[in-house]
Amino acid sequence: MCRPVSDALRASLQQPPEELLAVRLRSLGLAPGRKVVTHTNRTVMLSITPTGPLRLHRGYYHAPDRVLRAILRYLNQRLPKDRRRSAEREFLSFPVQLYAPGRAPGPRRQSSRPGDDALLRQLGEIHRRLNGTWFEGNLRSLPFRLSGRMRTRLGEVCLDARNGAIVDIAISRRHIRRDGWAEVEQTVLHEMVHQWQAETGRPVDHGKAFRRKARDVGIEPSARRDLGR
Repeated sequence: MCRPVSDALRASLQQPPEELLAVRLRSLGLAPGRKVVTHTNRTVMLSITPTGPLRLHRGYYHAPDRVLRAILRYLNQRLPKDRRRSAEREFLSFPVQLYAPGRAPGPRRQSSRPGDDALLRQLGEIHRRLNGTWFEGNLRSLPFRLSGRMRTRLGEVCLDARNGAIVDIAISRRHIRRDGWAEVEQTVLHEMVHQWQAETGRPVDHGKAFRRKARDVGIEPSARRDLGR
């Protein structure tokens, strides 16, 4: 005999996948108050900040519990680094884009503007100088990208989801125009700490290792600000 579906179960089944993903993660141990936000970005599967939401690719809604448990292990910064790296490899191996494909890939560059070449050359020179000053010249040279879309972020690194390598560094056009090169150097150095994380096999996040390295190079861990319009 079939039992009638309860109102609570019927309501839960009508929730969008991103909300059901949060429910599944909480049932496996995610802190009850932690907000979960989903996306279909092709390069960043998971991103975290100390106080902000957990951002996950929407395709993880279809992942088995073992993959979601791997995400939770990765979030636990008390675990040894090798266990977190193992957890990272496990959840990155799940083919999220088969279940929640994003937009077809297109060129990342936005329309160039007069003077962009000079700005990009200056950013490259800043990277070379800071690399020698703070990282003994060990970081590889990276391309820069100018973004007019950032509203609160001053800069960001783009990660290759296949291998965790840094693809490029984006810097906000508004940040350069409004705040000047002295502050832009601090932002570039912030993103270079993320590059250092990626190139030394560490998780790319704002955890303890990031904050410790940021203090070593003399910058604030935060790289967000209301940039207005």
